[in-house]
Amino acid sequence: MSEVRHLWIARHAFANEDESALTGDGEQQATLLGERLAGVPIAEIFHSPLPRAVQTTALVAAHLPGVPVRAAGELDDQLPTQANSAAMIERFTGPAPAETHQLVITHAFQVAWFVRDALEAPEDRWRGLNSCPTGLTLIRYFPGQKPRLIMFNDVSHLPAALQWTGFPPELRP
Repeated sequence: MSEVRHLWIARHAFANEDESALTGDGEQQATLLGERLAGVPIAEIFHSPLPRAVQTTALVAAHLPGVPVRAAGELDDQLPTQANSAAMIERFTGPAPAETHQLVITHAFQVAWFVRDALEAPEDRWRGLNSCPTGLTLIRYFPGQKPRLIMFNDVSHLPAALQWTGFPPELRP
């Protein structure tokens, strides 16, 4: 029997130029994301193996004591295609054996690909979706129904100064 999967997806926090570590702003973003998610019954956290996602996950997980944390190679920062993203979609989407809330901390490309997949949009449509650092997306997968995009790139947990870090002025609202 299948139940609802609540897939919470977050882009990693703001990283330094060489992407080897979070900046001070990034650490603050990740901490605020953890505080935001503290009231959600997250059962598992999965993250990209890259340092910026690992650091983000550690700061978020500090607010979710006892929740298992696992690296997932499928969430690596690569340009998505139907072929190389199939394992990511297979592992993290669709109804679950029991109702669950899972958190995935990954990269902008992968966030956009999850959304594109849920909306059944053409493969080339993911490139127009930009996610802020620690922008939060929620997709629900119900048995026998199409996925529902509940929210995309929600940054209400961040003060205005931290919402669009790293984005050039022409891409900011």
